[in-house]
Amino acid sequence: MEPKLSSDLLRGHTETIVLGILLKRDMYGFEIYNTILERTGEKYELKETTLYSSYKRLEKEGCITSYWGDETQGARRKYYRITEKGCELYQQNKLDWEFTQTIINDLLKEEE
Repeated sequence: MEPKLSSDLLRGHTETIVLGILLKRDMYGFEIYNTILERTGEKYELKETTLYSSYKRLEKEGCITSYWGDETQGARRKYYRITEKGCELYQQNKLDWEFTQTIINDLLKEEE
């Protein structure tokens, strides 16, 4: 049997994924998309529309801010920066995920 990734399982964690990526540095939208592909060895792809909806929600909630870059060549890019509130949300969501993972692992253990 081949393992497969349930997109439903990860869909609820899109904001946490975005926040985790922005912890290192500011990025523009398509760069975040590419980072997700790169980090997962192209095993997981979030649709751009899903990501951009996530950016809007996170910005509305005050977890990220955006600004326009001043590229001298090519198209202007909108960059995203994590806020203190976003850092706190990321830490809480990561803690919640680790707790959930522990519970699921306990429930899936085969009795010896």
